[in-house]
Amino acid sequence: MNEIESKYAEWLKKAPEYVSELKAMTDDDKKEAFYKDLEFGTAGLRGVLGAGTDRLNVYTIGKVTQGLADYISAHKSSGATVAISYDSRNGSTEFAHYAASVLAANGIKAYLTRTLQPTPYLSFMVRKLGCDAGIMITASHNPAKFNGYKVYGADGCQVTDKAAAEIFGYIQKTDMFAVKKAEFDGAVKSGDIVFTDVTREYLDAVYARSIGNNREVSIVYTPLNGTGTEIVPQMFAERGFKNVTVVPEQALPDGDFPTTPYPNPEKAQALELGIELARKIKADIVIGTDPDADRLGTAVRIEDGSYRLISGNEMGVLLIDYIFSHAKSLPKHPLVVKTIVTTDLAARVAESYGAEVREVLTGFKYIGEVIKNLENDGSGDRFVFGYEESYGYLSGTYVRDKDAVVASMLVAEMTADYLKEGKTLIDALSGIYDKFGRYYHRTVSFTYEGVAGAQKMKEVLASVRNDPPKAINGSVVTESIDYLTQTERDLPKSNVLSFKAEDGSKLIVRPSGTEPLIKVYITAAVGGEKRIDAILDEVKKFM
Repeated sequence: MNEIESKYAEWLKKAPEYVSELKAMTDDDKKEAFYKDLEFGTAGLRGVLGAGTDRLNVYTIGKVTQGLADYISAHKSSGATVAISYDSRNGSTEFAHYAASVLAANGIKAYLTRTLQPTPYLSFMVRKLGCDAGIMITASHNPAKFNGYKVYGADGCQVTDKAAAEIFGYIQKTDMFAVKKAEFDGAVKSGDIVFTDVTREYLDAVYARSIGNNREVSIVYTPLNGTGTEIVPQMFAERGFKNVTVVPEQALPDGDFPTTPYPNPEKAQALELGIELARKIKADIVIGTDPDADRLGTAVRIEDGSYRLISGNEMGVLLIDYIFSHAKSLPKHPLVVKTIVTTDLAARVAESYGAEVREVLTGFKYIGEVIKNLENDGSGDRFVFGYEESYGYLSGTYVRDKDAVVASMLVAEMTADYLKEGKTLIDALSGIYDKFGRYYHRTVSFTYEGVAGAQKMKEVLASVRNDPPKAINGSVVTESIDYLTQTERDLPKSNVLSFKAEDGSKLIVRPSGTEPLIKVYITAAVGGEKRIDAILDEVKKFM
């Protein structure tokens, strides 16, 4: 019996709730479900729901929670606490309660949200309650078949590489079928699991980042059937935005995401219903948040009555310019942090206001790490804004992750303030381009699913590394950076390749940390849309 068949047989014997699903598996299904264990890293776990070691289920949730409990116990002998929240995905409530029960069985108190709450809420909760760690059950913006498990440290930031490696060591020692868990209702009664609500404190911290004075703006909002469903409309109401319409088909939590196969505000399709409603009521702006409300997408009404999507790069640049030009006060030595794949235009705008700009690897945990280091040095108030091109933004240090709630507030205020000045966000963006020049960006993803896909990803990345591009659409590559081997930059090693051409064009190639994808980020500094389309064609052929 091979390893896959051995694991399958063990599950048939020890996982009674999954027997019917297991028996329905084809040989290919078995291979996909059991060829490896779900990988735990700084992004936690993320996988397809279902039976198997490479699937997300109560046994994989139990195993990683036991590993986390052992890690916490190794560092703190008693009195440890963990905050837990969850999104609207299928299985999220069950997984959150299961994790809380495992922690309770290990003598670790779990503070559990009574209902679904956003990822940034969890980050805030960890810090507010002084917890030793946090767990967020979410697969963010992935399709409905996925769910996930993010781990946060005591600082409210996703765990670092070092901590993740240590937790993974404990996970590897755990027998998923031997994990003990307390009876949930009994643990609640005994106080080992405590239902917790920090909404008031969280929203007050969000409101402290408010800048704008005007509220005359018509907003269509969609939570995309996720955690923004109550908290974002509450924020709008409390901040005085009275003309807010929620997209009815996407208003309630629903893990099947029936209106869109990909509940990601980066995707135009995700905002289609919002734009359709906005046309009917002539709303000024459409704002959408992803299922765990850490990313934000927008579409703005323009002169002809149509709606123009604003990219993640564009919105970040707009927010930097708005914050620095409209804020009533700023720190003496302001700092803006962006990821290496985020537009260079952000740096040009921030630096024009005298701000320092710092680049970090892709992943908001690295922005959170900058905030932590600043606070350790006694200069945490320097941090003004951080963002990544994938629609994630943070103003302030009250959380250590991207936050679509504060971003929704700032975007609404910015839109209202510019309307008062007789401008749309597109007008403001055009003004930035006139002053600093325009950068054109595209992101293209190549999907490699399953066993064969994982191997193919490795081969493709090795090919790019061993035979890198010599030119980008005719412009000679003058700078090549392999972040796995780079030594001159003060950044952790990462499986990322960057190529910059003589004319300022740029390619960055990296595997996704949460999906079976290789992403290629393309920048054209000259030549406009035609040039970047030509580079995109080259990339597709090359890949």
